[in-house]
Amino acid sequence: MENASKALLMAAGVLIGMLILSLAVYLFASFSSSMSQVYEKNEENQLNQFNTQFTSYMGKKCTIHDIITVANLATENNIFYELPKVNGGATGRDNYISVSYPTKGNIEFGYSLTTQNINGTYNGYIETEIRNLTTNLPQYNCTVQISPITKRVYQINFTKIP
Repeated sequence: MENASKALLMAAGVLIGMLILSLAVYLFASFSSSMSQVYEKNEENQLNQFNTQFTSYMGKKCTIHDIITVANLATENNIFYELPKVNGGATGRDNYISVSYPTKGNIEFGYSLTTQNINGTYNGYIETEIRNLTTNLPQYNCTVQISPITKRVYQINFTKIP
């Protein structure tokens, strides 16, 4: 009788151990799937935050100062990813961002120029606008293109409002 009670205790211990192990496996699987969902949501939020830097200019009348701000943001992105200037504009296949300005073409830069050169060029654009000033600074409309591949902004176009 004594051996039978010890066998029952051992069987109960094994069953409780199996229950604890299966609970641990279930919790691990549950937490790993929820963690991947949290990671994906976090990544999506970061992408939306990045794109909002550029899309916030859509639908509002922009001046040369807004254009230079957007060009600086694009240049910082291009330098961060160590991408050279793209003469024909961005394609949406990579992380390069182009900013198109009427009469000047693409005014963003890649990693190849120094900050002084970039700032000098942008200051020249501002001085030109001010020199040509009649009563108010010219205003521009902004359109933004988002890549279907990377889901990131890759092209910002400004058109002068007549």
